[in-house]
Amino acid sequence: MLRLTKKADYGLMALKYLAEHGEDMSLSAKDIAEAYHIPQQLLAKILQRLARVGILRSHAGMNGGYSLEKKPHEITAFEVIRAIDGPLFITSCRTSTGSCDLTDSCTIKEPLARVNDSISDLLKNIRISDLVEAGQGPGKGNSVPDLISIRI
Repeated sequence: MLRLTKKADYGLMALKYLAEHGEDMSLSAKDIAEAYHIPQQLLAKILQRLARVGILRSHAGMNGGYSLEKKPHEITAFEVIRAIDGPLFITSCRTSTGSCDLTDSCTIKEPLARVNDSISDLLKNIRISDLVEAGQGPGKGNSVPDLISIRI
């Protein structure tokens, strides 16, 4: 089963929370962690990583915290997951170093590559703004898996 890591899940949750609270508002890791009951230290590391790659802006000082560097509709689930977990390889035949040892004799590498590409494309089409919109109204989901199941 395909699953997001906890870190990626927390990162997406934090970005959704920031998007809901306005683009100009700065919120601390503590504020976000308390809102979702997630470990503050882990979230702080995730937010720092997202700031390093330009998804978030870090504000120092007494009223410091984090805010979105880009508009919510400009941030994709794919880039958030990639920033947190590194390159996305759904199948084991695709790795950061190239192909697996069975590449020459493998009979399913092309269909598996298409699966990987399809999931990557789907995540590239899910925006933080979609997560905010999905959370509005009764019976609506608010996570990437909910959006994926809706779009498949």
